[in-house]
Amino acid sequence: MDTSTGTIKVLIADDESIVRKGLQATVPWEKYGMEVVADAPNGRKAWEAFQLHRPHVVITDIVMPEMDGIELSRRVKQAAPDTRIVLLSCHRDFEYAKEGLKLGASGYLLKTAFEDDELESMLEQFRKELSAPRPDSGDNSREGVDEERLGTQLYAWLSGHSDKFARELEKLAEAKSSWQGQPLYVYAVKSGVGWREAAEELGRDGALRKNGAIIPFSEERWYWLLPSALADAADGWLVERKSERAELHWARLGPAEEAAEWLRAICSLHKEAEMEKTYGVSSGEWPEPIWKALRLMHDNPAADWSVSDVAGQVGLSRSHFSILFKKTVGLSFVAYQYKRKLKIASELLKDTSLTMQDIAERTGLGDSKYFSKWFKRCTGQTPSHYRAQQKDGASRTE
Repeated sequence: MDTSTGTIKVLIADDESIVRKGLQATVPWEKYGMEVVADAPNGRKAWEAFQLHRPHVVITDIVMPEMDGIELSRRVKQAAPDTRIVLLSCHRDFEYAKEGLKLGASGYLLKTAFEDDELESMLEQFRKELSAPRPDSGDNSREGVDEERLGTQLYAWLSGHSDKFARELEKLAEAKSSWQGQPLYVYAVKSGVGWREAAEELGRDGALRKNGAIIPFSEERWYWLLPSALADAADGWLVERKSERAELHWARLGPAEEAAEWLRAICSLHKEAEMEKTYGVSSGEWPEPIWKALRLMHDNPAADWSVSDVAGQVGLSRSHFSILFKKTVGLSFVAYQYKRKLKIASELLKDTSLTMQDIAERTGLGDSKYFSKWFKRCTGQTPSHYRAQQKDGASRTE
């Protein structure tokens, strides 16, 4: 791919004007040697813009009118295989996102949850890749492709869409001679830099890179499996990096003997990371019964938990649990339940086209009639008016 002009060209495609304008206005493109040369409200116009400008990076929504982001990605990769593609998706678009990654997209971001530093980590990685001389293909490049593929399968497995990851993990274990007869430690790492850059840093320590396996979950979050004999060296490497990069965080489980245990460890660490992201605190900062209670509700958003139910699940009396919950979270259990359900309902109304009945079921609020009354009581607006208002706000930026 020709970047001899020195500027990396970027194309943004999204049917929401607020997203296109927001990305152009908030991302420091010059910092990464980039320039947004075009933006498009649908896939067809994006494809026309691509043919005209030949950008090096394409950031595209998945669901768009006239041509979706998957077909756009397919055409772009056929025309210019080295183009970096970032998919913007919602939870409901996961199957499409997976297809896009198979086509060669470099990554995906959830529109409802991603933070600026996630995108910027990708852009920094693209800058390095596009500015560097193109390496000869060899073992390392193949290893990178395998890690990206494993990362895609990991996402699918954690989302309940595929069990291929479990089989691939077993194959990986068979191929790693250093894993034979040794239990493994499983690390969950948020590195503060792109996982590829972290892998490059690890490559300077041959044993850790060669004998471990990095499995990316997102640009900055990845799982690291390695034999127990190297756990002390891994801890030392992480502590050393932490002194240079304060945003580096990690947790580990193990030693684990078999693939089934490795999978359980990954699943447990993933749930912990998702909870910490949601509540802004780590599990060690709150009492274990409260953290366990929040996990129950986080994992079962449609369940209608009573105080007694949850108190029994975490091994406390109803009164003790109620007092501890309010002291820790800052809200009574009932108030927290209402706030949690309202947040879920509002996001579904804003970001999806689900029916009122579907949203009522997903939030555990019975039928659409009761849900509509409940939502109006909480917000002063009917769900349909709230949804229309959100769409109105977006359209006024067109």
